[in-house]
Amino acid sequence: MNPLPAALSLGSNLGDTRSNLEAALRALNSSGIFEGLKLSSLYLTEPVGCPPQPDFLNMAVAGKTLLSPAELLARCLEVEKSIGRTRDVPKGPRLIDIDILFYGDLVMDSPELTIPHRAIPERNSILAPLAEICPDWRHPVLGLTAAQMAGLSSAKGGVKIIPS
Repeated sequence: MNPLPAALSLGSNLGDTRSNLEAALRALNSSGIFEGLKLSSLYLTEPVGCPPQPDFLNMAVAGKTLLSPAELLARCLEVEKSIGRTRDVPKGPRLIDIDILFYGDLVMDSPELTIPHRAIPERNSILAPLAEICPDWRHPVLGLTAAQMAGLSSAKGGVKIIPS
């Protein structure tokens, strides 16, 4: 099997958000999930579609993986758990959130996993970092690139890039 391109969105809005993202990156790197890992800048983003809560620190990562979508999801959930993620309040504040954004050109919708992530075209917190590292990735359903979607005014939530 050849490795396939995949991208993840990482976010945190509890505790030391930068450290939470760094811990997630270390865990993802140490588990050999990706080859040729690309990292976006950090973005301060407003929460969208959830109860009132602090702003998020978000980023995207992309690379090639040999894992299946189910295996990739399992690894992401393991990393979240290792950092202390709990799921007490649906869409509530969280130490870490890791979502699969895309997996090659796969389109799937199951109770466990939807690929591409359904919020990609709707949230600047996903689009800005994704367009930074994968501007030419084309949404397999919408036919738009990440850069084109990021330029749409209909995406919700303010984003501010955090200088390195």
